[in-house]
Amino acid sequence: MEIRKLLVANRGEIAARVFRTCRDERIATVAVAAPDDLGALHTRVADEKVEIPSYLFSEEHIRAAKRTGADAIHPGYGFLAENPDFAEAVEAAGLIFVGPSPEALRKGGDKLEAKRIAREAGVPVLPAGDPAEIGFPLVVKAAAGGGGRGMRVVRDPADLDEALVAAKREAKAAFGDDTVFCERFVERPRHVEIQLLADEHGTVLSLGERECSIQRRHQKVLEESPSAALDPDLRERMSQAAVAFGRAIGYRSAGTVEFMLDGRDFYLLELNGRIQVEHPVTELVTGIDLVREQFRVAAGDRLDIEPRPEGHAVEVRLYAEDPRTFLPQAGRIERLRLPNGIRVDAGVEEGDEVGVAYDPMIAKLIAHGPTRDEALLRLRDALAETEVGGLTTNLPFLRWLVSHPAVRAGRTTTAFLAEYPPLSTLPTRLPTGPWDGAWRLNLPSPTPHSPPDVDDAAHAASGSTGGEQSALTAPMPGTVIKVLAAPGDRVAPRQTLLVLEAMKMETPVVSPYEAVVRAVHVAEGDRVAGGALLGELEE
Repeated sequence: MEIRKLLVANRGEIAARVFRTCRDERIATVAVAAPDDLGALHTRVADEKVEIPSYLFSEEHIRAAKRTGADAIHPGYGFLAENPDFAEAVEAAGLIFVGPSPEALRKGGDKLEAKRIAREAGVPVLPAGDPAEIGFPLVVKAAAGGGGRGMRVVRDPADLDEALVAAKREAKAAFGDDTVFCERFVERPRHVEIQLLADEHGTVLSLGERECSIQRRHQKVLEESPSAALDPDLRERMSQAAVAFGRAIGYRSAGTVEFMLDGRDFYLLELNGRIQVEHPVTELVTGIDLVREQFRVAAGDRLDIEPRPEGHAVEVRLYAEDPRTFLPQAGRIERLRLPNGIRVDAGVEEGDEVGVAYDPMIAKLIAHGPTRDEALLRLRDALAETEVGGLTTNLPFLRWLVSHPAVRAGRTTTAFLAEYPPLSTLPTRLPTGPWDGAWRLNLPSPTPHSPPDVDDAAHAASGSTGGEQSALTAPMPGTVIKVLAAPGDRVAPRQTLLVLEAMKMETPVVSPYEAVVRAVHVAEGDRVAGGALLGELEE
């Protein structure tokens, strides 16, 4: 089953990246584009372009493939990438699906079912189920997806109902499935994942791990391979667990098994049944083109590679977002200078528009070196070369991040941004000895806190006080999906007044203090610009 012409059912950076391997393999390419995305970069680098009504309609991708004579579809990541019904429809249409089987996607894609299979395969999992049995803090998660969408950390039982409602709404918007579940929350773990590659003949390989602990809004910011936290024994145990899980669900193609690492204990988080955003760090360390291997597996070939990791690779994601609050931004890229000397996977070019409908990623910057220190230094120099003009980006945050002593020392957890707020003054040295870790004098233990949240960002950015009145303004461009207050309502401090959505993430706009709603200037469904007047309060 040789692939001669491939359609990518996706957009942006990942579509352009898949097309790059297609050119190397002499495979013709077809891009699809929604009406508001017709001039995007991925459409300009493909051999052909087909307009479709939406990236979320399976039948439109299949129809475009048939119309152009494509014999295979690559789903990329996001959108329909982990949708078993899409994979099934592609295969039923007589096309090659460059990804896992529909059965494997169903087994691994539902987090509850995946945990059951993992337990039977001897893979450790965290307790999940009834909040009363799990205890607090706990985390509410979407059963059908990841990436922070549909996820809420709950520390107080009084906040559970509101968190469940918000998580279900966000999960429905992102994945079309509002099923959520509760799981024990671990305060300061590491996030370590194993890259799998498997064929339909029963071979399942581990290509090593990636450390992805530094996150904002439960989404990764910096990824690297190998992890500074793993020794050979722990690496082998995690790899064996990932392979066992892959075999248990009958996996094929490239996929990632994500784990939470707490000391030397690890627990299954989820399976990502697709190519990962951070796959380039594994490619640079192993020298293996994962997309090329996906093509070969999809064509029915046997895997004949032997991973031999060399050196260290680090990736950061350059986003159109505020460098302190991480709220997404929009606008035209008036100037774009990306670095030479390292790998850059870009989704836009100078002159392109970053809108509110899609992920705000501009590019991924990935540096490789013989050692971890050398890779980080190369990435630091590359970020110094990078320039983006015309809109706000997280570039200052990325420069701060790769220079941070805790990052340079490899001493980061998922709580990194709680302990070191974005763009805060860099510590001159890190704690050592008895001060390195949990300790206290004769005071009660402080309540753990989470990394900066969009709730806090919206609270800080949306209130503009003038005398006894306050104008509520949009902290970012987006769409109003919920209006929860009306003129005359009396509202409490931090009460959610309305909810904005941008890039499939919800941002609540809250009251900065106890007040009466004087006016509401927007309705559900309205699109608003950053800084737009949403409503007015009076004390």
